[in-house]
Amino acid sequence: MLLREAIGSGLRRARTLRRRTLRDISRAARVSLGYLSEVERGRKEPSSELLAAICEALDITVADLLVEVAAEMAVSGPAVGAGARTDEVLVPIGQRHAELRLAGRPAGMGSGAKSGTPVASAA
Repeated sequence: MLLREAIGSGLRRARTLRRRTLRDISRAARVSLGYLSEVERGRKEPSSELLAAICEALDITVADLLVEVAAEMAVSGPAVGAGARTDEVLVPIGQRHAELRLAGRPAGMGSGAKSGTPVASAA
């Protein structure tokens, strides 16, 4: 789950629990109805100022919303996908696989090196 999606669902949940309409909150927060709808659906990521205005209109604190959002995201798991592994290493685009094997080792040392013998670069 993305942060903007969790924020949006938290805002929508707070609004519906208070039985307030999108129009009512958009007027109180001084944000367009369409934009508020996009925020609630997780399509737009609100600025901190806009988030504060929406929370004020809902009579909740930004901190309370973010605590709820953090809990929701912790339960939903990683946003990367169902097969995400925590032991995977992200490699910058353009970095070669051979350079990845050398990562974390002294310069010139590869995974197959014995007693300080340098491994030839794949460059």
